[in-house]
Amino acid sequence: MGSNRATLIFILFSLLGIKGYSQRTLSDYVSRFNAADSETVQNYVNNAQAYEWLNKNIPLLQCPDSIIEKIYYYRWWTFRKHLKETPDGFIFTEFILPVKHAGRYNALSCALGHHINEGRWLRDTQYINQDIRYWFIADAQQKTPKFHQFSSWAEWAVLERIKVSGDTAMAVKLLPYMDADFQLWEKEKRLPGGLFWQFDVKDGMEESISGGRKEKNIRPTINSYMYGNAVAMAQMAKLAGNENLYRKYTSEAGNIKSLAVDSMWDSKAAFFKVRLAKGGLSDAREEIGFIPWYFNLPDDQPRYAHAWQQLIDTAGFNAPWGITTAERRHPAFRSHGTGGCEWDGALWPFATTQTLKALSNLLRDYKHKGGMTPAVYYDLLQTYARSHQKNGEPYLGEYQDEKNGYWLKGDNPRSSYYNHSGFCDLVINDLVGIRPSLDNKVTIDPMVPWKWFQLSDIPYHGHMITVSWNYKKKGFYIYVDNVEKYHGKKLKAVMLTL
Repeated sequence: MGSNRATLIFILFSLLGIKGYSQRTLSDYVSRFNAADSETVQNYVNNAQAYEWLNKNIPLLQCPDSIIEKIYYYRWWTFRKHLKETPDGFIFTEFILPVKHAGRYNALSCALGHHINEGRWLRDTQYINQDIRYWFIADAQQKTPKFHQFSSWAEWAVLERIKVSGDTAMAVKLLPYMDADFQLWEKEKRLPGGLFWQFDVKDGMEESISGGRKEKNIRPTINSYMYGNAVAMAQMAKLAGNENLYRKYTSEAGNIKSLAVDSMWDSKAAFFKVRLAKGGLSDAREEIGFIPWYFNLPDDQPRYAHAWQQLIDTAGFNAPWGITTAERRHPAFRSHGTGGCEWDGALWPFATTQTLKALSNLLRDYKHKGGMTPAVYYDLLQTYARSHQKNGEPYLGEYQDEKNGYWLKGDNPRSSYYNHSGFCDLVINDLVGIRPSLDNKVTIDPMVPWKWFQLSDIPYHGHMITVSWNYKKKGFYIYVDNVEKYHGKKLKAVMLTL
């Protein structure tokens, strides 16, 4: 079915303009998604306005993989459902229905890092910028702030957002608030030894094998996040010309990295693990052990890279419907769930997003890759895309059975369109390989196996980039503001100066 569709599309290339075909693709998907939706909740952009808003805001994708293409547009279509205008500006919600544990406006901070990564590719910058300011400024002014209800890599995500927008002034403006936020984390969660503790439920990962709702364990999650936040703070302090904060956070990052590796690396299991408050390391490998690579925390050594073999091991994390949150061989696998949440093995899009981002970093930034290849990444991304279904229709929920893909809370209305993960950023930043930077350069480094594709209207530093491979014209083309800036015969990494 997918190959036939690809052939038909290729024939149509000569009949339609590039932009016209892209818009027809988007319009077709939006019409299909709208027709299947009861739209019980309407926020800032309703279904009737969805096409117009998405056409003005998102990069447009055409590719021969009908599964990835469909879910790419489905995830943008669901993402805009969560855009909410409040008296404190725009925010992106997590649940489509109100939930008791949310703050004002049904706001939750757990997936903020994912929201920022997705939202940084919107052409209208006000939406994600206001969401960021809401959490760092407006929420902090409340009597009972909710920002630290969950662990967060928000500072890191803000820097990644600035790399796309080029708005370095944002770093200068937010720096005092981010510095105060980091200090608050130190006050709340830092141990005398220098690392951070967290309850698994406050990682958004309750009922895990290693953790507990009252166990103050040293976890790869919060410690990787705080390392990433420190790295980002150092870079933003440098942008602001604040030498004192630059030195402070450079030192912080180095200290956290060293302590994290010493404390959480299990050399026998070749994996990063939770260090228990009662002493010793957990006996379970959990998916959170891949998170250090999300921030390039581990050194580039074979012994660390070996951990990635667990990703493709069917006794490890490799299951028919995706990446499990705990190793399948462990005797406590899928045993802790209470019917509410299960991070003891079930599939969670939140974690899948983190692991795929970490894998992308391993493939691009490390010499030692532990046997991982772009083909592994693509296969896992496609499996992730395929998992977005319920009764044969596109669906996004909370978590899934690893063997049959059943959404374990799929009958709960609050779970529909669960905005607790990412997908579009994994396509743009990682698969197509739009690698942003703080200067006026951009690297395009595709990991696609496709014979043709195009990703157009990518906002970057005030410009619009289009990347094409064998799309209407043979070869690899990169356009900036509709002007051809690169043409090559091979699909390879290219660095451009804008």
